[in-house]
Amino acid sequence: MRDNDVPEIRSLPLFQEMEDENFEALIRGAYVQTFPPQVELITEGDPADFLHVVISGSVELFAAWNRRQTTMATVRPISTFILAATIKDAPYLMSARTMEKSRLVLIPSMDVRDVFETDSRFARAVVSELAQCYRSVVKNTKDLKLRSSIERLANYILRIHMTHDRAMQFDLKLEKRRLASFLGMTSENLSRAIKSLRPYGVEIDGQRVTITDLADLEQLAKPSPLIDDYSI
Repeated sequence: MRDNDVPEIRSLPLFQEMEDENFEALIRGAYVQTFPPQVELITEGDPADFLHVVISGSVELFAAWNRRQTTMATVRPISTFILAATIKDAPYLMSARTMEKSRLVLIPSMDVRDVFETDSRFARAVVSELAQCYRSVVKNTKDLKLRSSIERLANYILRIHMTHDRAMQFDLKLEKRRLASFLGMTSENLSRAIKSLRPYGVEIDGQRVTITDLADLEQLAKPSPLIDDYSI
């Protein structure tokens, strides 16, 4: 592991408050690996042998059933996945693959569980992160169940708009096939939703999004912090 990786990992809320000797024990048993794009890192149903930390690149979390597959989330630096399976010593509920060349830290799950039992500050951080993950799942479920396809796309665009310092032009974070899957649509439904947004001041050309009438878009989307704000 590079020396400059350690402070970044230590700064994660999950590891920030834990005892120094316990953090050093976790890092001592960890190793770093660089993966090319489209490499499957974990497979749903397999035992959770490692807690993964994404240092660079990006990772897609996905699930499959009965010859169907869907994108669940995208993990970007610096963040961990999948903590719940690690703590419970349970099978992964999702698979993961690199979306681009990515560098990851792999921390043995057994070490994570051992420190969880002895370090109260780390245990509180784990509970806090799992609670945040649970709330994110509830918000995502509300988005899928309460909104139409065009409303889901409109709110996704508004969230990206906010994370890009309210820029009126930006690129989609996902290729359209993955975006459709993440929003619970087929590719055809996504294409129709993109066309339906034009009267509301949104033009999407390839990956480029241009907002020409923010007020109209917000009136259509009706964003709610209880669905769209993943920070609370």
